[in-house]
Amino acid sequence: MAAMMNNERSSSNKLQVDAENPAAVGDELDLAARANWLRAAVLGANDGLVSTASLMLGVGAVKAEARAMVISGFAGLLAGACSMAIGEFVSVCSQRDVELAQLERDGKRGGEEEKALPSPAQAAAASAMAFSVGAVVPLLAAGFIVNYRLRIAVVVAAASVALAAFGCVGAVLGRAAVARSSARVVLGGWAAMGITFGLMRLFKASGI
Repeated sequence: MAAMMNNERSSSNKLQVDAENPAAVGDELDLAARANWLRAAVLGANDGLVSTASLMLGVGAVKAEARAMVISGFAGLLAGACSMAIGEFVSVCSQRDVELAQLERDGKRGGEEEKALPSPAQAAAASAMAFSVGAVVPLLAAGFIVNYRLRIAVVVAAASVALAAFGCVGAVLGRAAVARSSARVVLGGWAAMGITFGLMRLFKASGI
């Protein structure tokens, strides 16, 4: 009972402080929104990195030419960025329609609430840019190396370093354990790259 009373007093005090200082509450909400945007950007970059590196390694498993790997990676960057942009645009448009309908029911159309709604175009551009930033890493790593084995190793190494960095940033933004988060992201990337490379090697060995 005492604990419940203390919790009630704490909640009451918090509400009183929030009511007395609405600017602080607004700042906290703004910071939370920015953190969510940054986390989404990190996840987009991670997707671009893993998918493009895996695609390049898959092609590299059956073709040793650097040109084939780079062209496939660039095509993956373009296709992935467009896909991410379109998906984000459609998703934000749907969310915006729902929130506009709610504002219409509440009689708040045209006010500050409507101006604060996310922009589908901005969300699409940010998503495409984040994906592209991640996808550029393996492209740059493979673009200037002629030796086949060295090129494969450099792509994996560059992707691993970038994955660890993305994992650290995501952990800091999400207030999670940095080492565990980075290890999880790196291991996931290795799994994707290894599976793609290994399966394509089987196709090459079987003559399919």
